[in-house]
Amino acid sequence: MKKIKILGAVLFAATIGSSIYAFGTSEDAPQKVKDSFAQKFPSVKKVKWDKENETEWEAEFKMKGTEYSANFLEDGTWQETEHEIKKNAIPAKVKTTLDTEFTGYKIEEAELSETVKGSVYEFELEKGKEKIEVNMDSNGKVVDNKMSKDVYKDDKD
Repeated sequence: MKKIKILGAVLFAATIGSSIYAFGTSEDAPQKVKDSFAQKFPSVKKVKWDKENETEWEAEFKMKGTEYSANFLEDGTWQETEHEIKKNAIPAKVKTTLDTEFTGYKIEEAELSETVKGSVYEFELEKGKEKIEVNMDSNGKVVDNKMSKDVYKDDKD
């Protein structure tokens, strides 16, 4: 019985330790990235950093109660900021496109993405087992439309 308790304690400690390592801390991001973030978002104090890919860092934070993410290159160059938006915040022209070109699809997620090239509305839409991702400009013009890799499988699989 004593061995089981010790083994349980060791496994628990290992799980906690690996979880802390996996999530990382703000010390993980390069100083140039943290400095750039502080310039762009001076009022934000609490930030969670993750390595997005080989060349980008992603900051997750809240502003005015809304969750945001911002991506920066290793040299501190800002790439993108995005945050979820409520359905009632979707512009009328964008709603019209959604209603006419994506009839029968339900909005699972709506985000506003801002880059140096401008703003884009990003949607994850679902119709039955089919999921698609659609990006539109503020005039409702579709700039990207792709089938999501996360298509539901039948329960029988």
